[in-house]
Amino acid sequence: MTAAMPRILIRPLTAADEPDWRRLWTAYLAFYETTLPEAVYHANFARFLTANPRDFRALLAEVDGRPSGLAHYQFHQTCWSLGDSCYLQDLFVDPAARGTGLGRALIEAVYAAADAAGAAEVYWITHEGNRTAQQLYDRLAVRVPFLRYERPA
Repeated sequence: MTAAMPRILIRPLTAADEPDWRRLWTAYLAFYETTLPEAVYHANFARFLTANPRDFRALLAEVDGRPSGLAHYQFHQTCWSLGDSCYLQDLFVDPAARGTGLGRALIEAVYAAADAAGAAEVYWITHEGNRTAQQLYDRLAVRVPFLRYERPA
């Protein structure tokens, strides 16, 4: 007997999703060995629910009805195209749901949102040591040779 395929649903975040989003966001931050103040949690969640087209948007992914992943993305202008760019800032899948196709489904949902908005590109960054994620990304995107620099604290 074969196992049933998991039911995957990708949908926009709603106000009722705050506890699940908070659980997933906290796990994502822990993966990168960081924490953020409560004010950042509160501000981010509030921004996700606005109608402002320049604010970040959030998707929640469910596997068999359980919220198990998230994606945060934002549209912004670029000097390289007349269309907006879409920046996929955060992507996280609960370890218990990895291997179900959830990461791919989240990226494809961001691609669909970008296409619907007429965005010229979708891009993201990842930590150079995150090899597991890079295996997925290499199947869905093209790695570019640019390096990221930040102003020192």
